[in-house]
Amino acid sequence: MNPSASFRRADPYCVIRSYLRYRDELVAARSVPAQPRQKALQQMNVQLTQVLSDVNGVSGLAMIEAILQGQRDPLRLAALGDRRVQASLPKIARALVGDYRAEHLFVLKTACELYHAYEAKIADCDQELARQLAQLPDRVDVSTRSLPAKVGQTHISQEMRLGLYRKLGVDLTAMEGFGPLVGLTVLSEVGPDLTQFKTEKHFASWLGLCPDNRISGGRVLSGRTRRGVNRLSDILRLAATTLERSQTGLGAYYRRMKAKLGAAEGVTATAHKLARLLYRLHKQGEAYVRQGLADYEKKHADRKLEALKKDAASIGFDLVQRQAVTP
Repeated sequence: MNPSASFRRADPYCVIRSYLRYRDELVAARSVPAQPRQKALQQMNVQLTQVLSDVNGVSGLAMIEAILQGQRDPLRLAALGDRRVQASLPKIARALVGDYRAEHLFVLKTACELYHAYEAKIADCDQELARQLAQLPDRVDVSTRSLPAKVGQTHISQEMRLGLYRKLGVDLTAMEGFGPLVGLTVLSEVGPDLTQFKTEKHFASWLGLCPDNRISGGRVLSGRTRRGVNRLSDILRLAATTLERSQTGLGAYYRRMKAKLGAAEGVTATAHKLARLLYRLHKQGEAYVRQGLADYEKKHADRKLEALKKDAASIGFDLVQRQAVTP
């Protein structure tokens, strides 16, 4: 890509970007009514947050809807909880013993109506987004190059994987930490073709994920990444944080960078690595192969050994492996 020119994706992908960004705004606006709703519950001494991990989940919304319909029996309200709720039925019932005053119920009802109104608008936006996505050209013919078998992330639907695979030409969901949101963001922010970026370094620089070295007199004064607004780099940082417990090579890399650089810098370093992998995957157009934890640890140990040998040779020593001492 010409360094003096700005990156501009094709117009159909700009349309997708507009819908996806507006959907993000609707999702953010949906959280606003949640605050007065939670305040109304607390004022009525209904402590759902102590027994439910997510009040906006299936169980929480079902209980709140029953309260608005006039149900006051704590046991019947508690019975509306999903079977996956870890709290016991008596504990949930105790949290639902409240003082249901009319003014607080009015606030609760209004907040719930606003919440459901935003939910409806988000659903409308999803339908229009799906319609626009269907009009994008396919990058791969699934009849000749079928979708690779699913590896991990079993919560991603096959239909979603297939749709992204056809539009992007590669299965991004095979990479650790990458879900439908990453695929849609890649499609809307850069499109399916990254040839305008000469190398993966150019791509990482455009994302603002590589070190921005400030040098004066031969000394590096600062290596902090550039500050900027880039939705794809934000999503890659978010994907990096999901690797905390991943028993793969990328998971081990994230934990090593976090321990070495600190939490924030470790996330950026891992996002930088994900960006480079994303570029290679797009350029090569081949199926992603995950690196196992044992393989990563072995290669990391080999690199450390080579570095030690070079350091020893630079000062005139040879590094010799310690032999097992026989008793």
